[in-house]
Amino acid sequence: MAPMVAIDDIELAAQRLRGQVLDTPCVESRTLSQIVGAQVFLKFENLQFTASFKERGACNKMTELAEAGLTTGVVAMSAGNHAQGVAYHAQRLGIPATIVMPRFTPGVKIERTRGFGANVVLFGDSLEAARGHAYELAEREGLTFVHPYDDDAVIAGQGTVALEMLEAVPDLDTLVVSVGGGGLIAGMAIAARARRPGIEIVGVQTARFPAMVNAIQGTQHPGGTSTIAEGIAVGTPGERNREIVARLVDDLLLVDEGDIEQAVLMLLEIEKTLVEGAGAAGLAALIRHPERFRGKRVGLVLSGGNIDPLLLAAIIERGMVRAGRLARLQVGARDVPGVLARITTTVAEAGANIDEVHHQRAFTMLAAQNVDIELVLQTRGREHLAAVIEALHHAGFQAEEKR
Repeated sequence: MAPMVAIDDIELAAQRLRGQVLDTPCVESRTLSQIVGAQVFLKFENLQFTASFKERGACNKMTELAEAGLTTGVVAMSAGNHAQGVAYHAQRLGIPATIVMPRFTPGVKIERTRGFGANVVLFGDSLEAARGHAYELAEREGLTFVHPYDDDAVIAGQGTVALEMLEAVPDLDTLVVSVGGGGLIAGMAIAARARRPGIEIVGVQTARFPAMVNAIQGTQHPGGTSTIAEGIAVGTPGERNREIVARLVDDLLLVDEGDIEQAVLMLLEIEKTLVEGAGAAGLAALIRHPERFRGKRVGLVLSGGNIDPLLLAAIIERGMVRAGRLARLQVGARDVPGVLARITTTVAEAGANIDEVHHQRAFTMLAAQNVDIELVLQTRGREHLAAVIEALHHAGFQAEEKR
């Protein structure tokens, strides 16, 4: 079966995109390479103007419509990156854009999309309801519907990521790409197979939204209702993309929420770059399956950087807890004057910093003359935490970490 999108379409998209979207850096991360045991090259799509690869497909689609004279208006459904990509490139080309977003969409995304000149319509409590309304508007008002992933021009636009990666690093062994609806991996697979037929292409989904894995591998992994990788939280993969993935993609892997959290934090700490959950899924796969990629030259797409600051704060805090750099200790002691000062002095001398102190007399099973003191500490990691607990024991206190 001949592909609906061919390498010629992706090369034409690359011409259209020149000067309109960034040719983002694709560079090796030596530190991540050491950690996961593979040579890791990162494609920084989070540096695009709307902070996501989505504007490639949107730009190609809008330019195609403009070239065909179809500039009466477009409508799209999205709660995130696709909305901003369509709005921005429609505004740039003078095409009126209407974006239908579910009512639960965070205010910052609504305002950013409006900031690109789009008419934002809030409708329904799910992406499916919003999509239905967008189709309705398209029919009623004669607008062109721009699908976020199941569209040839969008797929071709996303495929330009692979052209740029293989130009920057021609001898990559493997491409690891996050998968939601499948637009990015489908376009990249077509481009990569044409440029380097033997390259391995691996897709990654969150275990909470395994739609493409189930569709391709015939599995029945149960889905969840929410994920920190909301950019790939897609219930039904695109028909075009499903066919391309089945034909050209070597493997699909699942990762857990904890893997994605860890990947977001590693990219922030090591690469000093902010990546949303969906954008960190590729690195999460290398963390979860290191033996699968050991010794290979692996290209990862950091597909977007639009993450809610409160979610980021929670990820950082939880990551610090996992690493033992933020820990909660329960210290038991005799309830006598000066005991708290002795405990805090012991902790300080062991080099830890106290974040919180909770002094508990009433809600405890201890004898009346004893007290439970709960400390939240900042430490340098697990070894340092063990040393702090040892110092408390040495000073005559009962102390244990509370998970």
